[in-house]
Amino acid sequence: MIDIYDAAGVTGAVLVIAVYFATQQRWLSSEDWRYPAVNLLGAVFILISLVAHWNLAAFVIEIFWMAISLYGLGRSLRSA
Repeated sequence: MIDIYDAAGVTGAVLVIAVYFATQQRWLSSEDWRYPAVNLLGAVFILISLVAHWNLAAFVIEIFWMAISLYGLGRSLRSA
């Protein structure tokens, strides 16, 4: 049975992959506020999973992913 931390991590990974796929298919622009917002949410879920299954490399990349997503979200919202 999958625990809540694994479920959060898988959910976060699916969100990040899905939004990236949507931009590659040109269903969603990377300039759209939803792109960084979903990336940010995905990173948060992955960080939650690290509470139970610590991994320094994953933590570092998710912190950068969140910072870049916050920057992109702010930029998207300012230009709207």
